[in-house]
Amino acid sequence: MKLLDFLRPEAVIADLAGVGVPAVLSELARPVAQAYRLEERRLVEVLLERERLGSTGVGEGVAIPHGKVPGLPALAASLGRAPRGVDFKAIDGRPTRLFLALFAPESSAGSHLQALARVSRVFKGAAFREALLAAPDAAAMWRLVQQEDARD
Repeated sequence: MKLLDFLRPEAVIADLAGVGVPAVLSELARPVAQAYRLEERRLVEVLLERERLGSTGVGEGVAIPHGKVPGLPALAASLGRAPRGVDFKAIDGRPTRLFLALFAPESSAGSHLQALARVSRVFKGAAFREALLAAPDAAAMWRLVQQEDARD
């Protein structure tokens, strides 16, 4: 599985404006809600429900908020960058600057887990994270994702 299987260029956000968890999740949900004509509020609720179980801030400045969405026909994701960092209650206690929000159909156990595993592997790479943070805009971030996906 590749990131390009579920992430589209219009769902890359170079400058998240939100300073709190709900605001950031709302920004991340917006492009997916628009693409699939779903209520943004419902997508945000799904992500917030998951955050209540424990932060998806995996450390190293990365968070992978995720959840299953009724009515979503396929895996979908958004990639966001918060240059100033957000207190996302990450396991290492550091601010979170990169977010990959993953939305899965209700019935997608296997593909949801495969996608989470892929995202985790890709974002473990310090060089990839640093390149995303240094990218001048969303188009450059998208190109970095394409390059990373082509590696393996």
